[in-house]
Parts: sequence; C-alpha cells; structure tokens
Amino acid sequence: MAAKKKTAAKASSATAARKVKTITEPMNKTQIVNQISETTGLTKKDVNAVFDELADIMEGHLKKRGAGQFTLPGLLKIVTQKKPATKARKGINPFTGEATTFAAKPARTMVKVRPLKKLKDMTA
Repeated sequence: MAAKKKTAAKASSATAARKVKTITEPMNKTQIVNQISETTGLTKKDVNAVFDELADIMEGHLKKRGAGQFTLPGLLKIVTQKKPATKARKGINPFTGEATTFAAKPARTMVKVRPLKKLKDMTA
C-alpha cells in the first residue's frame, strides 16, 4: 500500500512543477486561442466555444438579478458593488482654494476584480 501512495504523490507533484515560459509580448485573442489549441489538442472552434460559454456564465453571475460575483478558481474574483446616487455639492479646489460645484452622479454598479492566491503567486 505504501508504494501506491508514493507513486500517486509523485504524479501530482510532476503536474504541479510544470514549467511555463515567459511571454514578452501581450497576446491577442487569436494568439491565445492558437496557443491553447496547440497545447491541449482541442480545435480552435472548441476553444472559442469555451471562451464564449465562460463569457455567458460570467454575464449570468454579474447581470442585474444575478449572484453579483463570479470566481475563476484560483485566479480571480469579480464582484459587483452598487454605488448610491450622490447629490451635487459645493466644495473647494484644494490646489487653487477656489469654490467649485461637484456635479451629481447617478446610482451605478461598480465592477471590482480581486486577484486570488494563484494569480498573486504567478507575479511574485
């Protein structure tokens, strides 16, 4: 039994220690689809379908009556936050000391993206 546990541990550590090469230029969508297609063996059409479905799932979570948050496991968490309307107000410009009026803002929904542990570790 002990031998089986050791082989299982070695297999999981081998996949975790996969080397990722540095990419110096930002990729566009086509380049990302090509890269994923080549490394996974999926067709470009399948990869595009995965991206489209991921976008649909995100929209469902973040739209008006949705859950209000979406997590891409290990990478990032997207949260919507409702900001109330603000009234117009008078204030002073701190640089010139001149009195100004700040315009009113309507109620709005803010979108915040928080990095999770795996993404933070990638940049370290």
